[in-house]
Amino acid sequence: MIALIKGEIAYKGIAHTVIDVNGVGYRVFIPLTTFYELPEAGQPVALYVHTHVKEDAINLFGFYTIEERDLFQLLISVNGVGPKLAMNILSGISVRDLLLAIAESNVGRMTGIPGVGKKIAERLILELKDKIIKKMAAENISSAEKQQKTTEIVTEDVLSALVNLGYKNNTAKDAVARVLREAETVPAMDQLLKKALKMLAG
Repeated sequence: MIALIKGEIAYKGIAHTVIDVNGVGYRVFIPLTTFYELPEAGQPVALYVHTHVKEDAINLFGFYTIEERDLFQLLISVNGVGPKLAMNILSGISVRDLLLAIAESNVGRMTGIPGVGKKIAERLILELKDKIIKKMAAENISSAEKQQKTTEIVTEDVLSALVNLGYKNNTAKDAVARVLREAETVPAMDQLLKKALKMLAG
């Protein structure tokens, strides 16, 4: 199955694009969100792809981000939601807003999407809510882990700089810890160093 396609845009349309890959043109159906991100004809592009196989055709659905592609695959796993409706849904709402609407069981928000009636909205919520809540929770954990790792790296670099300047390790640690407690977000290394030095001088 094709999962990624890279080449030059031979044709750019609202509903589909044709990508020239070494002289072979692949027709790839796209949502509006991807259309808005596409460069002009003749420019290079890379799209994440879902290959949809039917008895009489093999269709490629392309997305500018992997998040859109993954959400498309979730949508078409729901009974009664085919690729065409899934593309309409993704064209009418951002990935983040759709995830929130499903997670919060916001039927009204979803029925505002062209082609989505109350029954489809309720079915999407019923079948996808638990999966999406788990997905969002995992993303939040991943983000928190990355933030923690960044804090550790910046802190170690600043502590090393302070020790090299002649400050005792424990004294430097206390100053950095105080700066981090008072900061709303983790400062960049140079800002953290400046603030720690100011605190030590005071």
